[in-house]
Amino acid sequence: MVEQPTAPTASGKKPPTIYEVARLAGVSHQTVSRFLRKDPTMRPDTLQRVSQAVAELGYRPNLAARTMRTRRSNRIAVILPNATERVPTHVLGGAAAEAHDAGYLLDVVSLGGDSAQRAARLESLLRPESVDGILSFSPLGEAERTALSESRVPTLVDGAYDDDMRSRGVFADAAVAADILRHLAALGHRRFAHVTGPPEWASARSRREVYEATLAELGLESRAVVEGDWTARAGWEAAVEVIAGSGATAVFAASDPVAFGVIGGLRSLGVDVPRDVSVFGWDDDEVGRYFTPPLTTVRVDRENQGRVAVRRLLTLLRGEPPVSQLDVRDLNRVILRESTGPAPGHTP
Repeated sequence: MVEQPTAPTASGKKPPTIYEVARLAGVSHQTVSRFLRKDPTMRPDTLQRVSQAVAELGYRPNLAARTMRTRRSNRIAVILPNATERVPTHVLGGAAAEAHDAGYLLDVVSLGGDSAQRAARLESLLRPESVDGILSFSPLGEAERTALSESRVPTLVDGAYDDDMRSRGVFADAAVAADILRHLAALGHRRFAHVTGPPEWASARSRREVYEATLAELGLESRAVVEGDWTARAGWEAAVEVIAGSGATAVFAASDPVAFGVIGGLRSLGVDVPRDVSVFGWDDDEVGRYFTPPLTTVRVDRENQGRVAVRRLLTLLRGEPPVSQLDVRDLNRVILRESTGPAPGHTP
C-alpha cells in the first residue's frame, strides 16, 4: 500500500501518515489499513492500539489518494424522489455521519424530471469512479431499476418512505402509542379523543388504528376522532370545535404541531392542560421540550435510521453478512412530560 504525499495543513505541519500510525501502534501499515477498512477479524487488543494511535495523531485517511490507488470514489449517493418537499434531514444527518465514520463522503441526489431524465441522471452516477454505492430510501421507477440492473454498483433500496417521502412499513409503526394510552388509563382516564394525520399517510392510519384498537382492548371510550393534516391549525380547530365539548380527558394528537394546536385551542376556552385534559403528540419536536407545559410525545430516532441504512449498504460493498433492518423497538421511544397527568378527580 503506497500512500501519496499530503499537503501541509494550515499550521504548516504535514498531516500524519499511515506509517506514523503504524509505528505508534507497534503494528504494520497493512494492519492499520485493515483497521481503516473495519476488518472484523482484527484482535481486540490490536484494534484498541491502532484506534488510540489514530486518535492521538489525529490521522485522517487521504480519500483522494485512496481513489487513485483503488479506482474507487469513496462516495455514496443517496437518492431522493423527484422534487420532494419532505427532505428527511435527521435521517440524512445520520447517514452522512455513518458514511464519514467509514471513510466515505455522502452525496444527496434528487432524481427530477420525467422517466428518461431520471434514468439519465442515475446513469451518470453509475459511471466508473462516480460513486461506490447507491442508497435509496424510497422505491425506484422502472427506468431507474433497469439502469441499476445493468450496472455493478451496489444498491440498497431501504423502503422507509414512499415516492413522496412519507414513512411506510416499520417506520410507520405506531405500536408504542399504546404504551401512552395504557399509562393514561392507569391515571384514571376513560374518555379519549384523537386528531389524526392525513389518511393518505401510512403513519397516520397506523396511529389511528393503534388508538382505536387499544381503547377497545382496555374498554375505554373514544369521544371524538377528528381528521387533521399534521398542522397546529388542525389541532386548534379540532380542540375548539370538537374536543372541548366532547367530555374527553385525554387527547392523542398525531404529531407534535397538532398537539401544540390542541393545547392552544383548549387554553383559549379556559381548559387547562393537563389539569382538565391531558395531551400527547408524536415526533419529539424540539419546541415541545420548551413548550408550556412540556409535551409528552414519541421520540423517533431518525438519525439511527440513517446510520443503519448506510451500514447495510456498506456490508454490500464489503461482501459482509447483511445487517438487519432497524427494529421498531429501537426506533420509537415514549417521552413523558408535563402535558399529561391524572384524570380530573383521580387520585393515584
